[in-house]
Amino acid sequence: MANYSVSASQLTEGSHVLIRGKLAYGRLTRPIEGAELEASDQRKIQNGMSPVGKPHTTATLTEAEVVFADPANPTTEEIFVSERRYASQKNPQSGPNYSIDSKGTTLPITAIPSDKGDGTFDQDTSGRELAQGLDVTLVLRVYKPKNFANRGLALDQVIVNETPRYYNAGSVATSELAARGIVFNTPPTAMQASAGDATAGAAGAAAATEPVGTEMQDGLAFPAPQPTAPAAAPVAAAPTAVAPTAVAPTPATQAQVQPQAPARPETLEAQLARLQAENEALKNARSAVGAPASPSPWNGQNGGAGDQQAGDQQAGITYQG
Repeated sequence: MANYSVSASQLTEGSHVLIRGKLAYGRLTRPIEGAELEASDQRKIQNGMSPVGKPHTTATLTEAEVVFADPANPTTEEIFVSERRYASQKNPQSGPNYSIDSKGTTLPITAIPSDKGDGTFDQDTSGRELAQGLDVTLVLRVYKPKNFANRGLALDQVIVNETPRYYNAGSVATSELAARGIVFNTPPTAMQASAGDATAGAAGAAAATEPVGTEMQDGLAFPAPQPTAPAAAPVAAAPTAVAPTAVAPTPATQAQVQPQAPARPETLEAQLARLQAENEALKNARSAVGAPASPSPWNGQNGGAGDQQAGDQQAGITYQG
């Protein structure tokens, strides 16, 4: 266990310490919480470290050096931070390392050099994570936690000391491209897909893998999931109203729609004549019941005219005049 000359109980609440180095890993634009917090704490335990247990932002520096306000008379807080630097066993060439897990959901302010070129700074509101290897200065603030005697350190600001570069998941390092003669005038940035591209084939969307970020463990980078914007849902086109088509009337259709002239009432004489004609037709017509009888083999056996007449008579009911 390291022997420190300054303990956390000796720190003065509200004082600040600046420490400068190369950004090995930073999660500065959104807190680590929920399932990510559980996974991060589990990795810390597996590596013999204490879990954070609360939502937090984090930053790790390599080649870390405290920026003393007066190098000849360092403050207690500056000595405290300088003593908490460590050497990475897995990456010893990275020099003194320093890590901070700033508890809470308040994000640190990131400042980048102004375009004016006068040495001033502007706040970075891009919402993008800073790239690894960037020259930065962390501004730490001493605070007193509730119900706890010792003091803690919070990450208040991140000062970028050079032209800002941003982390791009899955991109090829520009240094690797430059070694092969490919040099960008400005650092490339990933482009977001348009709404129209989001509706491309479902097979392509299913095959797309989730982008990953990076987490630091003892100076080494490991992939970590990053949030993806949800694909835009396709908008259904409104149905187009179809106007009714006028059809020119034809002579046949005109005849169908023309009203029929009412029939004239039947006179009494005409009605009586019609009924008499129908009665005569019924008397002379054969019955609808049965069919004409076939000639009987016994017809005329008695030799009588009555037998012959009976054999020729229609089977069924007939009217006799």
